[in-house]
Amino acid sequence: MNLLRQALARFRRPRYTVARWIAATTMVAMLTALALNGLFSVLAGGWARPPLLETGLMEKLAAITRILDAVPPGQRPEIARAASDQAFAIQWVQRHEEARLPRLDDPGFRKGAALLRDLLGRPTATIEAYEPSDWPQNRTDRRYALLIELSDGSWVVFSMPTRGWGLNELPRNLIVLGLVLLSTILVALVATRHLASPLERFAEGARRFGRDFRAPPIPVEGPQEIRQAILAFNAMQAQLQHFLHDRTQMLAAISHDLRAPLTRMRLRGEFIEDAEQQSKLFRDVDEMQAMVNSALDFFRDDARLEPAIPFDLAELLHTVADDFKDAGTGFGLSGPSRFAYVGRPIGIKRMLVNLVDNAIKYGRDPCVRLIVRPSRAEIRVLDRGPGIAPEHHEAVFMPFFRIEGSRNRNTGGVGLGLAAARATVLEHGGTLTLRNRQGGGLEVRVVLPFG
Repeated sequence: MNLLRQALARFRRPRYTVARWIAATTMVAMLTALALNGLFSVLAGGWARPPLLETGLMEKLAAITRILDAVPPGQRPEIARAASDQAFAIQWVQRHEEARLPRLDDPGFRKGAALLRDLLGRPTATIEAYEPSDWPQNRTDRRYALLIELSDGSWVVFSMPTRGWGLNELPRNLIVLGLVLLSTILVALVATRHLASPLERFAEGARRFGRDFRAPPIPVEGPQEIRQAILAFNAMQAQLQHFLHDRTQMLAAISHDLRAPLTRMRLRGEFIEDAEQQSKLFRDVDEMQAMVNSALDFFRDDARLEPAIPFDLAELLHTVADDFKDAGTGFGLSGPSRFAYVGRPIGIKRMLVNLVDNAIKYGRDPCVRLIVRPSRAEIRVLDRGPGIAPEHHEAVFMPFFRIEGSRNRNTGGVGLGLAAARATVLEHGGTLTLRNRQGGGLEVRVVLPFG
C-alpha cells in the first residue's frame, strides 16, 4: 500500500515545475543540436562527410592501382572501365599528356601521398592531384583528378566531378561545437525567458508593494515553485494590509481617547489660581497634545497612500526653496534645472522640508545639491552647524529620539522628523545617511534609485 501511495503521489505532482522545465530544456537543446547537425550534413553535401583519409577511399584507390600495375597493359583499359563507378571514373594512359590535365608548378598530393605510397609499397611513386579551380574557367570538364604513376611509367587517372569527402578533423570539430553552442544558446534564451518572465513579474510586484502597500496581488503564474512563492507573498501582503488597516483604526481611536482628557485638563487648569502653576500645566498639556498629533501624523502618514507618478524632482526642489524664501529663510540650491523622477511627490517634498528645516534650525549657510548619477539621484542637504556626534548618526532616526534633553517644540519638536524622512526614502528603495563635514557642519545624503 505504501508503494501504491508513493506512486499515486508522484503521479499527482504538478507537471509544470522548474526541475521538469530544466530537464525539458536540456532534451530540446540536444535534439536541436542533432537537427542542426543533420541540416549541416544535408546542406553542406560532401563537406560534411568524414575527411578524405578516413573514408576508406585511399585504400580503394591503392587496391585498384595495384591490380592495374600487375596485369598486362592490354588488359588495363578494360579493367579501368570495369572498376569505375558513380563516385569516380578510372582511365589508364600510357603518357602523362594523354590525361589532358592543366599545367601546374606543384601538382603534388600533400594530404594522402605518403599514405598512398605506403599502401602501394612504392616509396618513390609519383602522385599528382588536381582540383576544379586548377582548370581554366572556359573548360567544362573541370573536376577533381588524381594521377598515380605505375611501375612501367604509364599512369592511372582517377576523376571525380564533385567532392566526396569532408573537412579535416579540427575544422569539422569546430563546426560541430559551434552548432551545439548555437542550439544551446537559442534554446536557453527561449527557455530562460519563459522561466524568467514570472520571476520578473514577481519581483516587480514585490517592488510595487514596497512603494504602495495598497498594490493589488501578484498574478499567480509560472512553474509550481514560483506559483507557491507568489501565493505565499500574496498571503503575506494581505496580512500586512490587514495589520496596517487595524493599526490606523487603533491610532484613530487613541487620538480620540487622548484628546478628550487633554481638553478636560486644560479646562480644569483654568480654575487654578496660581498663575505659575497654571502656565506650567498648560505647557505640559500643549506638549502632550503636540506629541500625540505628531505621533498620529507619523504613524498614519497619508502621504504613503499617494501613488507613484512621474514628476520633475528639480522643479520640486525649487518649489521647496521658494516656500522657505517666502517664509524669510532661504537656502542655496544647485543642480540640473529639469530632472524627471517616478515617485510620490508629496512624501518627497515633506521629507525635503524636514531635512532643510533641520539644516536651517541647527546650522547656518544651508544649501541643497541635486546630483544625477547613471542609476540614481542624490540629494545632499548641507549646513555649517555643530554637526552630530558619529555615535548618534543612526540613533537620530529612531522615533522620539532627540540629542537635546528638552521636548520644547521651539528647539526641535518631538523627534519624529528624521524618522519620517528616512521612512519616505526607504519606501522609494533609497537610503538616507548622515556625515559630518570637514570644517564643521552636517551632510545629509539622500539616494533615490531609478526604477
